[in-house]
Amino acid sequence: MTGQIKDIAERIKELREISGVTVESLAQELGISAETYREYESGNYDIPVSLLYEIAGKFNVELTEILTGEHPRLHTYSVVRKGMGVAINRSHHYDYQSLAPNFVHKRMEPLLVTVEPRKSDSEEKNSHPGQEFDYVIKGRLAVTVDDHELILSEGDALYFDSNHPHSMRALDDQPAQFLAIIL
Repeated sequence: MTGQIKDIAERIKELREISGVTVESLAQELGISAETYREYESGNYDIPVSLLYEIAGKFNVELTEILTGEHPRLHTYSVVRKGMGVAINRSHHYDYQSLAPNFVHKRMEPLLVTVEPRKSDSEEKNSHPGQEFDYVIKGRLAVTVDDHELILSEGDALYFDSNHPHSMRALDDQPAQFLAIIL
C-alpha cells in the first residue's frame, strides 16, 4: 500500500481514539464489519472515498484534513492553477486532485479525477451521502449507477444521487478525466 494510504489510516485512527469511539461502534455506524474496519485503519486496504466522507462527517472534520493532514484556512475564495490541484493518489486506478483543498467549510468537494484503463470490466461500487455531478473532460467513461451503465464521452455530464452504488471505468484502453463535484 502507498504511504498516503497509511497516512490516511493513521489520521482516522487518531480521530477515532481522540473521540473515544470504539472500532466496533464506528464500524457499525459505517455499515461494515469491525474486521474490515480494522484492515482499513491498519492501512492494509485503500479506504473507499464513500467511507472517508462518512468518517469526516462523523468526526466533524473537513475531508481535506483526513486526506492531507492539513487544515483548510481560506474563507473568501480559493484559486488552484492548472495542474496544481492537491494530488490524492489513493489507488492505482484513480488519481484525484482536490481543486479547493484550502477552502474552509465547503458545501461541495470539487475533484479532478483521472481513471486509468484496467483489464477487468468489474469494479467495486461505492456510495456516499449526497449527490454527485461528473463532467467528462477527456476520454470515454462507463459509469454504473445501481445496475444502469451509462457511456459518457467528452463534454457529457451526469448528475446522480450518490447514495446509490456507483462505479467508473475508462474505455478504449485510454485514461478518462472528469470533473467531479460531490455535494
